[in-house]
This record gives sequence, C-alpha cells and structure tokens, in this order.
Amino acid sequence: MLPTYQDHRVNFVNMLAYRYSEPKRGDVVTIKLAGPSVMFMKRIVGLPGETIAFHRGHAIINGEPLNEPYVKNPCDWEIPPRTLGADEYYFVGDNRSMPEYDHTKGVAPRARIAGKVLL
Repeated sequence: MLPTYQDHRVNFVNMLAYRYSEPKRGDVVTIKLAGPSVMFMKRIVGLPGETIAFHRGHAIINGEPLNEPYVKNPCDWEIPPRTLGADEYYFVGDNRSMPEYDHTKGVAPRARIAGKVLL
C-alpha cells in the first residue's frame, strides 16, 4: 500500500465499520485471505455487480476509467474484464509499480473483509 501507508507501521482497523453499512469504493480494508490471522491491507476498487478491467495500468469500471489520485507510480497492467458477483469486491494495493503477477489483488467475498483501516 505504499506510498499511502508505510511499511512497519501500526495500523488500526475498525472491525465494526461495516456492521450497518457496506464497504465503499476507495475504502482501505483488511481482507482475510489466508486463514484467520493473515490479513492483507488493500483498497476496494470494484463493487458487487460491476465489471472491472485494467488497461494500460488504469482501472476500468463498467467501461469508464476510475479516478485514482492515490496511485502515484504508473503501471502497465492489462487485465481482461471480469464481472463481480452479488457478494464480491475487487481489491488492489496502491503500489502498482511492480509487475501484475507479483501483486496480491483480486476478488473477495464480503465475508472476508474484516474491517476498515483507520488513517
């Protein structure tokens, strides 16, 4: 999540943030991907039912480029369109200067989103 969040810092997570509301595009969340104690900190860019793709490094949502002022380093990702299910979110980190295959990103069901990261 560089440069938005620095390595080796303590980040607080509001585990109740989504108890009465759903995650929103742009939220930085913790996602349980590999068991109960391993979490990733990523940004939500795709919401349920949307079609997401990457073209020349830019996120495309339902055919329109997504404004992402938090992405400071350009990338050249080419990811074909994918339509998210009714309970799926697409997440990706802000540091996209690395090759696409080295970056942890993808789709997670709502149940895997543990909470919202506090600034």
